[in-house]
Amino acid sequence: MKRKTWICGLAIALAVSWAGFTVYKIRSVAAELVNPPFYHPKSIDVVDRTYAELAKGEDGDPGGTWNSEEVGGLQLWTFHRAKPSKGIVLLLHGFGDDRWGTSPAVKWFPDEDAAIFTYRRRDDAMRGPGPVPPVTFGARESEEVARVVRHLETQGWQRNRILLMGRSLGASVGLLALVQLESDGHGPLAGLIWEGAPASSRSFGEALVRGPKDRLWHPLVAPLAGIFGSALAARQGGYKADDTDVLARMGNRILQTPALCFLATEDRLASPQAQRKMADHFNKVRVLEIPTWHLNCSALLGAHYAKAIQAFTDDVLNAESTRP
Repeated sequence: MKRKTWICGLAIALAVSWAGFTVYKIRSVAAELVNPPFYHPKSIDVVDRTYAELAKGEDGDPGGTWNSEEVGGLQLWTFHRAKPSKGIVLLLHGFGDDRWGTSPAVKWFPDEDAAIFTYRRRDDAMRGPGPVPPVTFGARESEEVARVVRHLETQGWQRNRILLMGRSLGASVGLLALVQLESDGHGPLAGLIWEGAPASSRSFGEALVRGPKDRLWHPLVAPLAGIFGSALAARQGGYKADDTDVLARMGNRILQTPALCFLATEDRLASPQAQRKMADHFNKVRVLEIPTWHLNCSALLGAHYAKAIQAFTDDVLNAESTRP
């Protein structure tokens, strides 16, 4: 009897410990999805200095001129080249980043104008005393991208001269925005370049728990953390978790915007299988597979990364300049 009681007590203790650990992981996932712990906005002095250096040009980049304007509550920065450009690329930053972190990407487009902004203006909010808008993992951010694209159209840019580029969460945001934009019946964009798009907040939350190596407890905890962590994050952020599901939002649609996908085949945060399924939704797509994690593709490919981007950009912008 004592042995049976001891075994029952041990089983109860293990169950309580497992439940407590799972709840801890759920809350940790939700907290990271809503407010990335590794994001710390740079000071305005650092941002201004970086933008000034990019304006001067270096490493073969001709530089350009920055302009800033308010667009529906967002601060949009536009980078104009000295020579007429065939198109403009809207650079979309990733998870835990902002307009400073992704701004050096203008060097990958030496012949094009560029535009950039921070989702939900979180960088400004984090520098000030006011409340900081939560990350919504593409649900609200993609709406802002669509809004900026439509603003660029009012400035004279034809839709088929506007490109999107995003990596990590920026890739998911770009894909979600593209579905919205093609659904409005005004035609495709010039192109989309993406790398490492998380399939959804749920899948990303599960991947966060699984980390870089498999553990014995992952099958018991990770799926629950992904499901309930993403649901809790959505509740805290005021959006629906399903609105972050890229493949679900794509449905049966075949997108007409040409695409270039850098597919990191060893990635555990943005599933390679999901990237291939996303690519299948494009009428015209080039997929480059690189044996690494996303965000490391450019380092592994070196100069070939920029060459692939420029070749794709030249291909989709092969008509006469229509710069406004």
